[in-house]
Amino acid sequence: TACLSPQLHGRGFRCLHGVDGSAGMLERARRTELYEELRQCVLGREPLPAPAEHYDAVTLVGALGEGQVPVTVLPELLRVTKPGGFLCLTTRSNPSNLRYKWELEAELGRLEGCGAWQKLLAQEVERWERATSEEESTQGTGYISGVVYLYQKCPIPPLKEG
Repeated sequence: TACLSPQLHGRGFRCLHGVDGSAGMLERARRTELYEELRQCVLGREPLPAPAEHYDAVTLVGALGEGQVPVTVLPELLRVTKPGGFLCLTTRSNPSNLRYKWELEAELGRLEGCGAWQKLLAQEVERWERATSEEESTQGTGYISGVVYLYQKCPIPPLKEG
């Protein structure tokens, strides 16, 4: 939450809301003075503290990974996104996260197949972040790779067949 806000603010986004499961991270975000609203919420266990179809764009950066936010959070992210709105998500591609990444991409594809959203981008980023061990490093670079996904929520719910 606190690391992304300066980047968004610098690109003209001014009405920022943030959620985090950690009170400490929320306090760190509060100190940036860039958020209009901050709320504590454990993603994947609690509903987001926002009404349906409320946000033009939803981002989840750095939390979709093994032992963090479960892939079951995706419908909740869709719920709070306006029709035609955007969702930007990221995950790591390091060896210990590959099973999670596979599950995430299966759920992303399932939701696209249902007509909930349309994929605009899935871009691999080679030097996503520094590796914490040589085993996690991408080809000995000292970094792990990651993926940025960009989806657009479909503006009209798909018709039920039959």
